[in-house]
Amino acid sequence: MSITVVIADDQLMLRAGLRMVIETEPDLTVVGEAGDGAEAVSVVRRLRPDVVLMDIAMPRQDGLSATRALLAAPHPPRIIVLTTFDTDENLYRALRAGASGFLLKVSSPEHLITAIRVVAGGEALLDPAVTTRVISAFAGRPGPAPPPELGELTPRETDVLRLLARGRSNAEIAAGLGVGEATVKTHVARVLMKLGLRDRVQAVVYAYESGLVRAGDGVTGQ
Repeated sequence: MSITVVIADDQLMLRAGLRMVIETEPDLTVVGEAGDGAEAVSVVRRLRPDVVLMDIAMPRQDGLSATRALLAAPHPPRIIVLTTFDTDENLYRALRAGASGFLLKVSSPEHLITAIRVVAGGEALLDPAVTTRVISAFAGRPGPAPPPELGELTPRETDVLRLLARGRSNAEIAAGLGVGEATVKTHVARVLMKLGLRDRVQAVVYAYESGLVRAGDGVTGQ
């Protein structure tokens, strides 16, 4: 079954380029485009795509508020935010908006295609450069008191959450902790369930907002 995609960006040439890349893949289909956030909300609600590529800076309604509007509705799509890192605050707001993936606009076509398939499959994806900026964005924020639900995690689950916050893949976490990938997947699923989180992106935000991870911290198992 084909994965359906809507592209939301105010640059016509960029939309055309993204469409060209996506439609070279037999399992991906671009079903619509939008030139601003308001149009994106309308198009997505009408076409109900699996995945939305969402620019942040757009006229009328920006991509962040459009993302929040779409994710607040029943049966929301998976959203990948395309960013050029306008400011750290924009990045932080994008994370809080709840998108499932984050990519630089200069990412390779292969990375884009992989991201679409990953988020369509229910996973989340963070560009490693995005994770670096997340760390920087949280570096100057005061550390809050740890929330009580953190105490429900086992020591190994806490280690896994710290590594997730550093942008590690399941394979990298498995290598760092000396366990199998299947074990890591189980730990990740339990972390998300216990903390009431939807995916890895929310786990990254949670780890920093809760004070579990701060810029410059070491991580057990590395």
